[in-house]
Amino acid sequence: MNLQVLAQNIRRLRTGRHFSQSALATGAGISLPAVKNLELAKSEPRMRTLQAVAKALGVKLPELFQPVRELQSVRFRSTKRMQNRENVLADVARWLDDFNYLEKALKSRLTFRLEPVLARCSPAAPAEAAGLCRKKLGLKPDEPIHDVCGLLESAGVKVLSVPMASNGFFGLAVGPDDGGPAVVVNVWERISVERRIFSAAHELGHLMLHPTAFDVTQVEESRVEEQQADRFAGHFLLPDEGFRKEWGDSAGLHWVDRVLKVKRIFRVSYKAVLARLQEHGAADRTIWMKFHLAFQQRFNRKLAFKEEPEGLDPAEPFGLQRFDFYEDRFRRLTREALEKDKISVSRGAEILGVGVDEMRELQQNWDVAL
Repeated sequence: MNLQVLAQNIRRLRTGRHFSQSALATGAGISLPAVKNLELAKSEPRMRTLQAVAKALGVKLPELFQPVRELQSVRFRSTKRMQNRENVLADVARWLDDFNYLEKALKSRLTFRLEPVLARCSPAAPAEAAGLCRKKLGLKPDEPIHDVCGLLESAGVKVLSVPMASNGFFGLAVGPDDGGPAVVVNVWERISVERRIFSAAHELGHLMLHPTAFDVTQVEESRVEEQQADRFAGHFLLPDEGFRKEWGDSAGLHWVDRVLKVKRIFRVSYKAVLARLQEHGAADRTIWMKFHLAFQQRFNRKLAFKEEPEGLDPAEPFGLQRFDFYEDRFRRLTREALEKDKISVSRGAEILGVGVDEMRELQQNWDVAL
């Protein structure tokens, strides 16, 4: 029993769940000194104590003993201090290890298709870099991206969704040296699907524009680099040629309807459309206030700052849904590995983070329609 690994995991899991040592002691039915001894790796605990601690932390017992690989080539910065940063990095490291194991076992590793244009992507010209990447991925100059997760995964970029209750964290990126390239996106229910899509493109922007800025020890955001990644994402998702075409084609509509139409076609936020109008010199910074006022007059209600307007046609009442941002290659590789006997059912359950019974039920659902 490695007491140092055990202590690190208990402390990481406890702080990630915002438990005090006293709260963990109460939840596990043990004394406070016992918890302190566990986190200081002072003595080897009894197995029933560890079982109680694991139950209180909501994890399986083996997770307390698993050493966590420390990622280094990571760009993980947020506007607010994050207490569960260590937890996120540990989960991402395990996910990457499993992903790379599956790719190796199935001999299905994908090359990073954007690597040939990496040297030509300058942080001083993010819009041009976005155009280079779109062209390399075979997108037409005016083509919307209907499935950003699928596009990135086909390009050799691993994609992971994590639900995290945080207004200051939208995503992170992992460089090739640590098993990437990969992007991790926060899919907390309060974050719009449009924002999730933008975050994926934003993190791709960091991979392409700032490859030397991947250092896990750096936690403070660089305003300049964030603005560059934002501009990359805006032009990656909303190419200028496509924007000009759709904006021109909708010239007969109320200008608010024009914004919402372009937004829906390219699956971006209305804010991205307003920013593009401002970038083109078609509007100044008062466009934001004018849009909110015009929206309120047109629909008789205020538009909340983080809200994304949904369809205006009563026959199409729904906006983007969670399945509009959904990565699936990791699960597909897990299924293939199971069907080819590369992994056991219990290992498949561990990889997907589910119980064995749930894993078996999932297998039955796979077989319904081949």
